[in-house]
Amino acid sequence: MDNRDAVSAFLRSRRERITPEQAGLPVYGQRRVPGLRRGEVATLAGVSVEYYTRLERGNLQGVSDSVLDALGRALRLDVTERMYLYDLARAAGPAPRARTRQKAARPTVRPSVTRIVEGMPHLPAYVMNNRLDALAANPLGRALYAQMYADPTCEANVARFAFLNPVARAFYTDWDRMARFAVGALRVEAGKNPYDRELSNLIGELSTRSDAFRVMWGSHDVHVFRDTTKRLHHPLVGDLELDQETMSLPDESGLSVVVYSAPPRTASEDGLKLLANWSAGQEQDAESVEEPPARQI
Repeated sequence: MDNRDAVSAFLRSRRERITPEQAGLPVYGQRRVPGLRRGEVATLAGVSVEYYTRLERGNLQGVSDSVLDALGRALRLDVTERMYLYDLARAAGPAPRARTRQKAARPTVRPSVTRIVEGMPHLPAYVMNNRLDALAANPLGRALYAQMYADPTCEANVARFAFLNPVARAFYTDWDRMARFAVGALRVEAGKNPYDRELSNLIGELSTRSDAFRVMWGSHDVHVFRDTTKRLHHPLVGDLELDQETMSLPDESGLSVVVYSAPPRTASEDGLKLLANWSAGQEQDAESVEEPPARQI
């Protein structure tokens, strides 16, 4: 999979969003293109116009770290965007044959990680991979995302739920912000792992089935999930404003543990407690159904 198109579109989109005034450059005459010209970016980065033109045509193979840093400064990239540019450069070389022929191994959740997630009964928690699949969740996490788990076509994937299930727009109070974060996270992973077949299939599916995803994907914005606030409207307990913490596991699996919490003595904390009680009742009902009837003597 050649990433030249992604490189070209990203550099062009970053160049077009910066005005000469923002870059501290004089403006002469009428400009026919948005943002900076290629020659202006080349000047700011300290490279020739021909060299920058080659880069914007998608050829990052062999580019030095110093040039990437200069591009980051010239294009006013933030930390996540600079990381993405480095990932694109690392992926610009030819792919190893074994990597192109073999399907990437699906990471598994270690039992110890599952125990940690299940050991937080009062906080919704789940394990997420780089494709935004919820691979494991505690009961309260499943109760919070009950609508996603109830839709088998989502396959417990947050991006599929957000873009393909209509109820997601009511569930996420600030749907547009959440959706852009999800697209940006997938964009980051596509830069890191351009040979991930399942990731490419997911992006292709969402681009085909969702106009909103296709437009957001075309913006080439990138995002990394860290701490944030999620505003949700749960069908059972109403509005919730939860703090989200995302903790990457210290290995090569690409898995993260996502945990939600509510500030103490708030309506959201009361809502989580109510949801936890409902979830516990659901579990008890399921266990009673699974138990065989008592033998009559």
